[in-house]
Amino acid sequence: MLSAAQEVFVSNGFHGAAMDDIAEAAQVSKPVLYQHFPGKRELYLALLENHLGTLTEFLTTALNSTTDNKLRVRETMRAYFRFVAQDSQGHRLVFESDLTSDVEISARIEEFNALFASNIAGVIAEDTKLSPLEATLLGRALAGMAQVSARYWLETDGDLDIDAASELVYRLAWRGISRFPKEI
Repeated sequence: MLSAAQEVFVSNGFHGAAMDDIAEAAQVSKPVLYQHFPGKRELYLALLENHLGTLTEFLTTALNSTTDNKLRVRETMRAYFRFVAQDSQGHRLVFESDLTSDVEISARIEEFNALFASNIAGVIAEDTKLSPLEATLLGRALAGMAQVSARYWLETDGDLDIDAASELVYRLAWRGISRFPKEI
């Protein structure tokens, strides 16, 4: 049911998706769909949580993969690119939601963004003379750069290899962040 709902939401957006369409795509009756999800919004939230969980796993693995910050930046950029490259198109629900006016959904996306920026900021603050506020700003900037560039890369339809694309963005990010003074 979730993959059918995913397909309908990605194709039609939240507002254009109907529970009838989701039930048909899932090859279940509408009452069966409602047994599992009280409504379209709850189904959307379940999908969003699923994709945020996957992205969190990718990014946590990248941040914890090494203590070498250069390699951390490389792996974090790759993680964003790998997430958008998945066939599920889950990035569309996370980064392109047409429900940004829904308080709970926008709060959940912001919670994810804040948590991950904080995780990046922790690494930056540990290694530099920057304040927590400054490190958090840079964490947000790095995450935003990775997200936007990975989504753009996807639009190029394979004209640039995923490894080459993530390497370019990693090099740009590393050249910038490595210039900050080390903590003495």
